[in-house]
Amino acid sequence: MTQTLPPGQHRRLDFPRFGLLRFAQRMPTQAPPLRLRVCGLVRKELWLDAAAWAGLQRVTLQCDFHCVTGWSSAGLSWSGVRMRDVYQALIQAQAEPDDQVAYVLMRGSDGARACLPLADLLAEDVLLADQLNGQALGLDHGAPLRLVAPAHYGYKSVKHLERLEFCRDLSRYRSSAWRFMDHPRARVAHEERGRWLPGWLLRWLYRPLVAFTVRRFAKAGTADRLAKHG
Repeated sequence: MTQTLPPGQHRRLDFPRFGLLRFAQRMPTQAPPLRLRVCGLVRKELWLDAAAWAGLQRVTLQCDFHCVTGWSSAGLSWSGVRMRDVYQALIQAQAEPDDQVAYVLMRGSDGARACLPLADLLAEDVLLADQLNGQALGLDHGAPLRLVAPAHYGYKSVKHLERLEFCRDLSRYRSSAWRFMDHPRARVAHEERGRWLPGWLLRWLYRPLVAFTVRRFAKAGTADRLAKHG
């Protein structure tokens, strides 16, 4: 957890469900069994469930979450397994990615997509998380599994993670958002909010949308809970 926020960020006391507006209604009605597909430039496609990494060391990471629109939630506690450990112990050994792999395309079961360089995903602080603040991960924040990449803006931390596709470049990648909104790395420290436009400009473009988006996601979540419980 940092005491000083990165450029352009302001602190929130809560941690709202948030994202592109079209995903407000796409939250799964219940968490499916954890099943992660590993595909793309690999010798053998692989499916991983919770039992597959039961022998890996679980870790708890306390860190800040930085949304690309300019808000940050401080001191969140995530628990899961390091992506690096999953890669070294399971993916490398069983799927055998090609030596030319440079990027990983990630997809959630709600249809959200993001990408990161493989080297960034293998950083010490990148988790595949199934718990938040000591509780099982809820649907609002990505159950049953989500990526947590603290050095990158939140849109890289894909919720409801179901697929990792290994590739040599980004020619097959189609972002969930407009291309100018999706930086290949989205590093918070470098204010890489998107492509082509400077980060300081994007933060000012996004800022008026934050309160409306929080309300829309909260309303969708309330409606979903009412529907499920009659």
